[in-house]
Amino acid sequence: MDNDRFTGSAKNVAGKVEGAFGDALGDRSTQASGRARQAEGTAQDLYGQAKDVARDAAGAAANYARQFQDETLAEIVRENPVRALWVAGGIGFALALMLRRPSR
Repeated sequence: MDNDRFTGSAKNVAGKVEGAFGDALGDRSTQASGRARQAEGTAQDLYGQAKDVARDAAGAAANYARQFQDETLAEIVRENPVRALWVAGGIGFALALMLRRPSR
């Protein structure tokens, strides 16, 4: 849970309390201040919720991509084991050539 959600909820409650005091005292300034704090808290809470949703969606997308990649690679190796060996050997050979080059 995002910190903005906690802070927003606290501001929302504080705004409600301040607005209630303003209502009880008949003080329009306190009422307005309470309503403003309440609106700010609601907005911050919604922002925190949006961040949570975005974080969860990004995590789910990354997990799905990782799972798809693993399954696809496994299928390719299972269907073409010799070709997979040749590709792995070629990559290893290319890396060895790059690392063996003399420095200038």
